[in-house]
Amino acid sequence: MTHSAEPSATTDPAVLTGAAYRDGSGLAARRSLYDWQTPRHDLPGIVAEALTGVRGAVADVGCGSGAVLRRLAQARPDLTLIGVDLSAGILSGVPVPVAVADVEHLPFSDGRLGAALALHMLYHARDIPAAVAELRRVVAPGGLVVVSTNSGTDKRELDQLWRRASGDVLGVPEGPSRVTLSSRFRLEDAQVLLADHFASVRVLPLPGTITVTDPEPVIAHLASYRAWAAQAGVPFDATIQRAREILDEHIRTNGCFTITCLGGILICA
Repeated sequence: MTHSAEPSATTDPAVLTGAAYRDGSGLAARRSLYDWQTPRHDLPGIVAEALTGVRGAVADVGCGSGAVLRRLAQARPDLTLIGVDLSAGILSGVPVPVAVADVEHLPFSDGRLGAALALHMLYHARDIPAAVAELRRVVAPGGLVVVSTNSGTDKRELDQLWRRASGDVLGVPEGPSRVTLSSRFRLEDAQVLLADHFASVRVLPLPGTITVTDPEPVIAHLASYRAWAAQAGVPFDATIQRAREILDEHIRTNGCFTITCLGGILICA
């Protein structure tokens, strides 16, 4: 299980509030790759369904630009929705009340919320168990915490592509691995960690396959990790360019490039 409190660029508040999530552009580029996935999983819709029995206040912690909150505002106008993020910049367009806060220090009293969401964000916490404990603290008895993350097997084809491209740039058979945010909080480990704080943890696996016939969606996804370029251990722009060349050749030969995905939602009570 990987949930170290050791500092890194993926947990550094200066990076997270600056280059990584100063605004929503990098996040949007990263997510856009899923436009080519089958089946298309409606994450906001799944979350809304999970919250069917919830009443009162719901905080989306690490809400980013507010995509899930927008859906919830339409589907559940009875809820009091609150967006929380470490980055003030990315909150600028969120259409509900917001708070700038760290998941390890939430601005809510004990049991204040009917539910808390932590969707694809706990891997940015410096101390993941402490962040989970904080989510548990702010949710009322009988409430829910809804978490999402990716499997350690997610998008392995991108790992292979990056290692080949970075190896070519460095002149070695295989270069360093790409930065993968969810490696600190993998789907395979998340249930055990969450079970330390919740009596019930239900896992909804979300498998899928991304198929592209143009390199650009993949390149945009890889380039969205630029905030962590220094951590990649390889010249970033040169590796991106080499990856584009490899993809061009692969698609000319095979007609498409396929990526195997596995994420999941964990509903904790």
